[in-house]
Amino acid sequence: MKKMLMMSFVAVTLLFTQSAFAELTKIADNVYSYVGEKDGSPQHSFAANAGIIIGTDGVLVVDTLISAKEGARFLADIRKVTSKPIKYVVNTHTHLDHAFGNCVFAKIGATVISHTADRDLLKQVGEGTLKNIGNFGLKPEDMVGTEILLPTLSFSDRMQIDLGNETVELIRFAPSHTAGSIVVSLPAKKLIFAGDVLFTDFHPFMADGDISGWTSTIDALLDMDVEKIIPGHGPLSTKKDLRDMKEYLLQFDKKARELAATSKDADFIATELKKSLPQRSMADWMIGFNVKSRYLGK
Repeated sequence: MKKMLMMSFVAVTLLFTQSAFAELTKIADNVYSYVGEKDGSPQHSFAANAGIIIGTDGVLVVDTLISAKEGARFLADIRKVTSKPIKYVVNTHTHLDHAFGNCVFAKIGATVISHTADRDLLKQVGEGTLKNIGNFGLKPEDMVGTEILLPTLSFSDRMQIDLGNETVELIRFAPSHTAGSIVVSLPAKKLIFAGDVLFTDFHPFMADGDISGWTSTIDALLDMDVEKIIPGHGPLSTKKDLRDMKEYLLQFDKKARELAATSKDADFIATELKKSLPQRSMADWMIGFNVKSRYLGK
């Protein structure tokens, strides 16, 4: 009986650990990603997704989470899947929750890649963000070992990487979530990592966004031959989620502008927006943040 109780305790402990920090999900034969994370805390990278593509020649990592600690967790999960060398890191954009783990992968020899505009963004704000990390709900101990690591390779519109048996295309259609937000496309798999061009069931961060370019980027993705979409935040998605995202952005922008023209009360505007916006289960706080940072001035 004692042995059975001990086994049950161990099983419950393992279940709790796995649910608290989900491991990488297999999306395709050689593609794994975090998807649908439910812990949206800053310490857990605001539930950002990150993934890998495995080729015969090595591994390409898509985004690196928020810190050295989170990057190390990601690396440990990668090593549960493959022992192949990690040759490349691609930042879909360089906001902290997707790029501050770069240092972990650079230290093991990976080449870090981004769009030129987002390399410039990280150069401009990275050190200041790390210095004032409390503004993002993080403590210095959460960021121990974290260094700002700029991409060493950047591009403007498109870049292609041959991983051996898999061609990976990096595409920037227009300024969208950030000036240099890109998608990572695997045409043979009809699969893309959309980065924060797409938030699914998650209120998006809009402060750095270009709404016109963002919606045109979504239109371009809708024209692609794609079946599986890994969003920057949220579960594995489809083109329906892209259409929902476009509707959300246009509705938010129109209503926020109308409300901000008659009121400077951020809480009032956020409350009114929440009444009219499509329901999303995660990051309600982002509505008010977007209002303050985008529509009422920083």
